[in-house]
Amino acid sequence: MADNGAGLLDQLKSCIVWSWAYFWTIWFFVMLFLVNILRLPFRYDSLTTVSMFLNTLTPKFYVALTGTSSLISGLILIFEWWYFRKYGTSFIEQVSVSHLRPLLGGVDNSTPTNTNTSNGDADSNRQSVSECKVWRNPLNLFRGAEYNRYTWVTGREPLTYYDMNLSAQDHQTFFTCDSDHLRPADAIMQKAWRERNPQARISAAHEALELEDCATAYILLAEEEATTIVEAEKLFKQALKAGEGCYRRSQQLQHHGSQYEAQHRRDTNVLVYIKRRLAMCSRKLGRTREAVKMMRDLMKEFPLLSMFNIHENLLESLLELQNYADVQAVLAKYDDISLPKSATICYTAALLKARAVSDKFSPEAASRRGLSTAEMNAVEAIHRAVEFNPHVPKYLLEMKSLILPPEHILKRGDSEAIAYAFFHLQHWKRVEGALNLLHCTWEGTFRMIPYPLEKGHLFYPYPICTETADRELLPMFHEVSVYPKKELPFFILFTAGLCSFTAMLALLTHQFPELMGVFAKAFLSTLFAPLNFIMEKVESILPSSLWHQLTRI
Repeated sequence: MADNGAGLLDQLKSCIVWSWAYFWTIWFFVMLFLVNILRLPFRYDSLTTVSMFLNTLTPKFYVALTGTSSLISGLILIFEWWYFRKYGTSFIEQVSVSHLRPLLGGVDNSTPTNTNTSNGDADSNRQSVSECKVWRNPLNLFRGAEYNRYTWVTGREPLTYYDMNLSAQDHQTFFTCDSDHLRPADAIMQKAWRERNPQARISAAHEALELEDCATAYILLAEEEATTIVEAEKLFKQALKAGEGCYRRSQQLQHHGSQYEAQHRRDTNVLVYIKRRLAMCSRKLGRTREAVKMMRDLMKEFPLLSMFNIHENLLESLLELQNYADVQAVLAKYDDISLPKSATICYTAALLKARAVSDKFSPEAASRRGLSTAEMNAVEAIHRAVEFNPHVPKYLLEMKSLILPPEHILKRGDSEAIAYAFFHLQHWKRVEGALNLLHCTWEGTFRMIPYPLEKGHLFYPYPICTETADRELLPMFHEVSVYPKKELPFFILFTAGLCSFTAMLALLTHQFPELMGVFAKAFLSTLFAPLNFIMEKVESILPSSLWHQLTRI
């Protein structure tokens, strides 16, 4: 069954079963009290006797009755809360699902079948990891052509100071080295990357270009001064020409000392960055096949630079071309146990599996006949993706509004969810029924994860510091999404309400015994009024001799 439908059906069945059980238990004890305590034959005169007996009860009886009820419901509440804190579920609900649900014809499909995969992922990923490691966004936008354009239109800054400061540190790491003082243009650019004022950086880049063709100067102008993607592409092509010359020269001298090694490493980073941004320009300008070719060539030329996550750019471009076979081939290579996961990897794998069944998927039909093998695989893939990053579905389902993605993301955080959904929402919409399948199944993930939520299920435990880091990465006008918390089970809320209600009755009865006694008698009289009416009708219809025999039985 679909997770949402099955979950609601389970809760409805549990509520009905336990409501009836509660009602009939109370009714049984009332009848037992009447039969065993009063020791009178069950006939119409007994009701009069019961009414007389109730009139003789003192207020102390009502105080004791409500106090005892409050105490019992309080003890049940404490036990339910302790069980929920330890196991993440209600004891009463678990008993009803385990023992009563099979009698009602329910089937539990919430248990994952692919235990080998689950254990493998969990064991391999339960290692010491940096909880709040921030990554460069593989699909980050251009400041001049995209981020600044947003600021001109809305008057709001899409990037935080913390995010831009991280970018400045990246630029200094990848685009500078200790030998920059040997080349005047590189020395100027080394200072330019440290400048906080955008105009000062742009002026320094122009100053460097007056001395010589400097690849990093062209990069800065393409990123920050160019107001369109076309202008940025022209500047990157000039940067490519200059960068290739520097790379060839440093490649010949790379083994002549540590200084030349550092210079060659810097020139390699510059060249990879330029080619990647050129491929992204082609993708943004609609030349997707050309972009795919450039990315594949770049990955073949520099196979060891996996830290740049170029395969995520490639996956997005292949999805745009609807070349799902190649997407699957890329996933087979990078969705590996030993490699770090990302929302792009997990959700793209879920999209491909959902694509096989989503066009014919119906929650009503699935609840009647159960899930097929292909549907189960798709649901498990969605559960895996949602556990890795639980913030993505709300953006894909447009339950939360998107903003421009930051330049840096926190894996499994809201920043990564925004970056993924910003570029991949169109791909989910293109697959018929994929968003419907996601909508029906994504919330079921949180019922499968062990409690507390930080334990994890298929991946290493969810970092508790993501919310703080996301608030630093995302602008102030965006409401940061937080990890969904498990809701309290129905029976904990029910028991808490029952305990509070009976405690209030006990207090009122203690303070106003006479008035509460009147209310109790009126309530009981109203409760027995339908029974009085039925008994009168039965006596008028049945012969007196037959009724006498029934009462004796």
